[in-house]
Formats: sequence, C-alpha cells, structure tokens
Amino acid sequence: MPAEKQRTIEIIDIFRPPDEVPEIVEQAIQLRRLYDKLYVVWTQLGIVNKHAADMARKAGFTVIMDKCIMREHIKLFSRK
Repeated sequence: MPAEKQRTIEIIDIFRPPDEVPEIVEQAIQLRRLYDKLYVVWTQLGIVNKHAADMARKAGFTVIMDKCIMREHIKLFSRK
C-alpha cells in the first residue's frame, strides 16, 4: 500500500480467519510506530483471537471483535 494511503488509515477491519489476525495486528502495530497514530482493530462476526486483541490493546489500540461494522453503523446512524 502506498505510504500516502497508509497515513489515512483509521480502522483496521479484518475479514480473515482468527489464526491470521495476530499477523495483521502486528502489521498494524508497525503502522502505529511509523505514523504515531491510534487505530481501531475491528474483526467481523465470528472472528475472535484473544491473543491478537491483547497485543492490540497493549499497543494502545481500541479493539472490537466479533461484530459486523455495517450493522453497527446502521444501528448508530439509521433514521427512526
């Protein structure tokens, strides 16, 4: 990913199997070190990896696991 795009990342939204999440979190930690930004690590429904969540929290990330980002957006912003 080009560096100019990396700087704009705010949410690391993970659609990968649980055993692949720690490697992705490690990459996110590297981005945090590079750009000194706080990020959200978000895994979709059915994707939980407690080790990766602990890694991310220790690095200062907000962690949301096992939730659909689209459903949460609809809950927050839908018109009633």
